[in-house]
Amino acid sequence: MIRLLLAEDHHLVRGAFVALLGSEPGIEVVAETGRGDEAVRLAVELRPDVAMLDIDMPGLDGLSAAERIGAEAPGCRVVIVTGHGRPGYLRRAMAAGVRGFVGKDNPAAALAKVIRQVHEGGRYIDPELAADALSTQECPLTPRELDTLRAAANGAPVSRIARDLSLSEGTVRNYLSAAVTKLAVENRHAAVRRARDMGWL
Repeated sequence: MIRLLLAEDHHLVRGAFVALLGSEPGIEVVAETGRGDEAVRLAVELRPDVAMLDIDMPGLDGLSAAERIGAEAPGCRVVIVTGHGRPGYLRRAMAAGVRGFVGKDNPAAALAKVIRQVHEGGRYIDPELAADALSTQECPLTPRELDTLRAAANGAPVSRIARDLSLSEGTVRNYLSAAVTKLAVENRHAAVRRARDMGWL
């Protein structure tokens, strides 16, 4: 029996996943949540075989949750299910050790097949997403520039970003300016939008 943890913030979608995947032979949904940070806690506490995570969740996004699960519950394999075909997400998922990356529009039987494949040690990447990832530019931003943009995403002032990242305000301004220049946008808010659209944040 494959013990499955489900994390999806939309109640109706999560309920559908629980009902459909829970009725598949050999799969037992042992926990469900709508938050990424809670998914990490449940993975550590319950040690499921597979965690199926949405990307956009409160508390912690699915890719960050996947990284944490990989570090704190290494026996749990992660499948990302997303409605977004952003190539940057696929690259981040692979870097986080995610074993499956699939679209939400797949039928339950197809998702169950991916879960079984990942549980057996295999890997599944949506072919269309893989093709998009190969044809899209690499992220031009450094990890520090990405960290700074991520911290700026909720409109925090430079002073707070500097404090949160243990940087000087001048350094934060330099990183934000570099990101704006590299992404050829007008300001840091546009840089955040562009980076999100590409799946880099």
